[in-house]
Amino acid sequence: MTLQQLRYVIAIAETGSITMAAQRLFIAQPSLSRAVAELEREMGITIFARSNRGVYLSEEGTRFLSYARQIIEQADLLETEYKSAPPPNRAFAVSSQHYAFVVNAFVELVKEYGGDKYEFTLRELKTAEIIEDVRTRRSDIGVLFLCHLNREVIRHILQTEEMLFEPLFTARPHVFVSSTNPLVGKTSVTLDDLRGFPRLTYDQGVKNSFYFAEEPHITAESPKNIVVSDRATLFNLLIGLDGYTISSGVLSTDLNGSNIVSIPLESDEIMEIGYIITTDRPMNDITRRYLEHLRHYISNYSQ
Repeated sequence: MTLQQLRYVIAIAETGSITMAAQRLFIAQPSLSRAVAELEREMGITIFARSNRGVYLSEEGTRFLSYARQIIEQADLLETEYKSAPPPNRAFAVSSQHYAFVVNAFVELVKEYGGDKYEFTLRELKTAEIIEDVRTRRSDIGVLFLCHLNREVIRHILQTEEMLFEPLFTARPHVFVSSTNPLVGKTSVTLDDLRGFPRLTYDQGVKNSFYFAEEPHITAESPKNIVVSDRATLFNLLIGLDGYTISSGVLSTDLNGSNIVSIPLESDEIMEIGYIITTDRPMNDITRRYLEHLRHYISNYSQ
């Protein structure tokens, strides 16, 4: 199956005639008929039925046409993107777990390097997707955390994929709650203190393993659990349901306002937050600059 064959099918469907389609495509009618017949044999279906008035789509052909249009539309988009337009002046991509400091550093990078034309990408993803993004070079770096529970497993995956984890900072676990939560005012909380409140965690998709969780103490028993996919929803539920989530404690009032507060969690766990890169590709200047912004923001934060 080729893109050309799919374009033939679309042209025939639109004109209702092989003869007219051949004229539109500037090819000989026998060549067009032969190309469609070969496609039908390859796919094992009859795309067009014949009548005295011409050809029309079979039931299978109607379904096939919808897929063919999608493929051709995507191919046209690719050609428009890479053949017609010049490349952006600068490009950078980071994939990360849901951390405000990653966004803060990203904002500063765009302000510094943006100019009149650029292409920057920030993706907050599931843990396995972050690793895959960096492995396939869809992102320049990824940001995630290690702890006692997941360290051995994550490091083994990274080593297998020829990737490195470079630490940025360590943090004691904190809980994020709304500013009206009954726990606000405590100097610290325990896991037992949290049992009466809904626990909010990030969805990890089909690889929903404890080792890929973004939250420390993920194996601790909790009678009330809510799984979400994005940070805005999580913060809304923290406020609306008096829920909590466990994280590093680094918050950004610039981005998140003052409705969410951080309380230290009494815990022996240590969160080691860092970035991952591939071992076979040198880091470019813009990635180094992003890391400088990241370290600067973290160094100015005091828990």
